Amino acid sequence: MSEGEDFKLLSQLETEQRNPVSESLSELPTIEVLKVINEEDKKVAFAVERELPKIASLVDAIVESLKSGGRWIYVGAGTSGRLAAIDVAELLSTYDVGPEFVEAIVAGGPGAMVRPVEGAEDDEEMAVRELKARRLCEKDVVVGLSASGRTPYVVSALRYAKSVGAKTAIITCVDNCPAGEFADIKIVLNTGPEVVTGSTRMKAGTAQKMVLTMLSTAVMVRLGRVHGNLMISLQPVSGKLRERAKRILIMEAGVDYRTASELLEEAGYNLLAAIVMAVARVGYEEAVRYLEAANYIPVKAIELAKGGRVEG
Repeated sequence: MSEGEDFKLLSQLETEQRNPVSESLSELPTIEVLKVINEEDKKVAFAVERELPKIASLVDAIVESLKSGGRWIYVGAGTSGRLAAIDVAELLSTYDVGPEFVEAIVAGGPGAMVRPVEGAEDDEEMAVRELKARRLCEKDVVVGLSASGRTPYVVSALRYAKSVGAKTAIITCVDNCPAGEFADIKIVLNTGPEVVTGSTRMKAGTAQKMVLTMLSTAVMVRLGRVHGNLMISLQPVSGKLRERAKRILIMEAGVDYRTASELLEEAGYNLLAAIVMAVARVGYEEAVRYLEAANYIPVKAIELAKGGRVEG
């Protein structure tokens, strides 16, 4: 694509238009600058609300994929890619879900998390190589993130994913975008022009982050890694998280602080096992058997524990 064509396309994108509300931004007092940003940010939740049915469809597609042995892969560049990587990183400590289930591919690799990598978002071949290296197949779901919906790296990834039969989705802020051609599910967050023209790390980025958080949380709920509203699958990798695990065990199993502490110590801070131990009044090894019998789906393991013994 020539430089002139690029310029013309950018000038037509809603996310690149000049926002009349903030045209005098640089001349305003600090508090007024913040008020302008805050007022524009209020529009983000409504943009996300309009797409809830499509987000629900993506949640169900990811859950179906994971239950069938597939994977859930985000692909993005720049701000979008960094937001995806953050969502994946947070799932490990929050729900004990690692790269065997979910992964983020960021244009430019790990170095792009802290600084821009020149030409990375335009490298269509690299996107395909990354997916081939992961042996992408028809069981997988690939979710592209691109505010403009035209980032070559993301478009190429979705095109390749579609060609191997994987389920595809795009989370974007522009309707009728090139990425949409290769997406089974199109989530379009119409956040409008940015406060700072073209700075899509603002409203567009906030909207994408909001969707990613609700998407991954809903997936974990549907997979049984939340019981009621308790985060029962967390990995206690810090003092704070160990204390949080004790509080969850106390609320879930109705034990006191001392008992919760002892159970978690006995279980090596495996919260799921500790819950089963408390509910079924069994030792660690038998609790693990409940989890294995439930295929490591926590809610099912709890139901088994409450219902009776698992034969050896």
